[in-house]
Amino acid sequence: MDRRSFLQTIGSVGLMGALPESSFAAHTGSGHIVHEIAQPAQETDAKPSHTIRFAVCGMSHDHIYGMIGAIQRGGGVMVAAYGAEPDKIAVFRKRFPDVKVASSEEEILNDPSIQLVMSSKIASERAALGIKVMKHGKDYLSDKPGITTLEQLAEVRKTIAETKRIYGIMYSELLEVKAAVKAGELVQAGAIGRVIQTINIAPHQIMQKSGDNGGGAPRPDWFWNPDQYGGILCDIGSHQVDQFLYYTGSTKAEIVESQIANIAHPEHPRFQDFGDMVLRGNKGFGYVRLDWFTPDALGTWGDGRLFILGTQGYIEVRKYTDVAVKPQGNNLFIVDGKQSRYIDCNNIDLPFGPQFVADIVNRTHTAQDQEQALLAAELVITAQKNAKLVHMNA
Repeated sequence: MDRRSFLQTIGSVGLMGALPESSFAAHTGSGHIVHEIAQPAQETDAKPSHTIRFAVCGMSHDHIYGMIGAIQRGGGVMVAAYGAEPDKIAVFRKRFPDVKVASSEEEILNDPSIQLVMSSKIASERAALGIKVMKHGKDYLSDKPGITTLEQLAEVRKTIAETKRIYGIMYSELLEVKAAVKAGELVQAGAIGRVIQTINIAPHQIMQKSGDNGGGAPRPDWFWNPDQYGGILCDIGSHQVDQFLYYTGSTKAEIVESQIANIAHPEHPRFQDFGDMVLRGNKGFGYVRLDWFTPDALGTWGDGRLFILGTQGYIEVRKYTDVAVKPQGNNLFIVDGKQSRYIDCNNIDLPFGPQFVADIVNRTHTAQDQEQALLAAELVITAQKNAKLVHMNA
C-alpha cells in the first residue's frame, strides 16, 4: 500500500492519533533563529559634505523623482528642468514650483553653473543626451536602461574617454533598495563565503493604482515599442544584471542564453511581457527572470526577490513586500553555519546620493563603478539582441 492510501485508511478508522507524532510530520529544523533591526551607520547622521547644482533634462518616466531625491539627499540643489511632455511638466511643476522650467535642452546644456544633468526621457534617447551632456563638460545620470544599442554604448565609452566625465546609470533596485544595500555589506564582509550565484526574480505590474505610471494612467505609446524602451531584457533586466555583477564581483561575463515572449498582450504584438536569461561571469553564475504579470492583490508593483548563494551560506532579499506576512519591504534573510537571521533593513541609510555627489566633486567612482555600469548595459543589450523569441500556444 502506498503512503497516501495508508493515511486514508488509518484516518477512516481513527488510528491517526495513535501513531507517533514524528511519523509523517515535516522536519521543522532546530537551528538558532535571530530577528534583528539594522541601524544606520553613525557617520551618515551628518549633513552632506558636498553640494552641487543639477538639472533635469527629460522626465518621460517617473523614476526621475527617485533620482532627484537621491541627489538632494547627497547635497545636490536642483536649479532647472526641461521636459517635452506637457502632462509630465504639469506634474513636475506641482512638486517643484520653485524650480525654473527651461525652454529647451540647450538652455540647460549651455548653463556653465550646472554640474550634473539627469534624465528619464524615452529610453532609446537617453544615451544621445548623455553624450551631449558630457561634451558640454557636465556629468550625467540616466534612468535605466541608460543605453539601448551597442552603437550607443561604443559612442558613450568613446566620449567618457575623451571628456573624463561620469556617465551614471540609476540601477535603483540595487542603489535605492535598503535591503539590497545591506546584502552588499554582508557579502563584502564574507558573511556567506564566496558568492557562487545570484538569482533575480523581477515581476512588474503594467497598471497600478499608484506609482510610476501616474496613479493608474495608461502607459505611453513608447512603453509598448521595444525600439524605444529597449526590450524587456534591456529595460528592467538591466537592474538585475547590475546586481549579478556587483554581488559576484564579476568583471567579465557572457550571456549563456536568453529568451523573450509576448504571452498575453496580442493588442501590442511587439511588446514583451516575459523574458529570462542565464549569465556566466568570471566570478560567478546568474539567472534573471522578468515579467509583467504582477496581480492586483499583491498591493505593490512587484514582488522582487534576490537570492545570493555562497559557499558558506545564502541570502534572500524580499525587496518590496513579504507576501501574506506583512506589506513591509526591505526584508533580508541570511542563513550560515551557525544561525538563521531575519534583518529588517528599513532604518539604514542609502549611500548612493551622497557618494555620487562626492564623486562629481572629487572625480572619483565610489557610488558606482563606471566599468560595471557599462558592462551591465552591454550584457543586457546583447541578451536582448540575441534572445530567442518564443511563441506560446494559447
